[in-house]
This record gives sequence, structure tokens and C-alpha cells, in this order.
Amino acid sequence: MDLEVLKKKISSFRGDGGRVKITDDHLLLEILSEWEKWTGPSDGFYKAIGISANGMGSIIGRAKKLRREGFPAQEFKEIKVAGSGQGVLGPCQGIEIAWENGRLIRFQQVDQLVDFLKKVA
Repeated sequence: MDLEVLKKKISSFRGDGGRVKITDDHLLLEILSEWEKWTGPSDGFYKAIGISANGMGSIIGRAKKLRREGFPAQEFKEIKVAGSGQGVLGPCQGIEIAWENGRLIRFQQVDQLVDFLKKVA
């Protein structure tokens, strides 16, 4: 994201006295993301988005807390599996092992897996 766009988003949360009070969690995470990408001196980032160093410390702290407590960085997208036909294993039906040379071995039952592992050991 361009820092000018971020600066405009932040300006919508600026009060009468010039203080920034961000209430949008998504914007906090966007700021944190841009902060983590920033490679220059920190005061350059503060000036680019128009926030003081003290205000930025508070914002980054709140954003890190949101991320740490499990606030989703992206929206959840449900994935549906197309209808499974005969002979095709669906999710949670059997066990798969990624073997050497990229080979995939599937077992229908745990007993088959145990027998296999005993034989190769």
C-alpha cells in the first residue's frame, strides 16, 4: 500500500486537536504491516504518515496485541470439496504419508499403516 493512501485513511481518525484516535482494527493491522515492511529510519515512517513517535508507539502496540490475540489478518474463506466419487478418498478418510522421493502412500486403516511401518523398520 502506498503511504499516501495510508496517511489519508489515518487522517479520517484525526480529532479537532490534531490527535489520532484509530478505532478501526483493520487500519491498525494495515499500519503494522506497512511498519514491518519499512526499511528506512523510523522517524521517516512517522513523518510519511503524519503521526508523532509517541502516537505511533501506541498504535503499533495496539496492533501487535490484536494480532497476538488472534484477530484474523484476512477474511475466512470456506473451501468446499467437490463431490467425491467411488474409490476417491475424501478428507479424514484414511492416512497419507509423504514417503521418500515425493511418493505418497495412502492407508485406509491404522492397522495397515502399523503393519507397513513394522515391515520397513
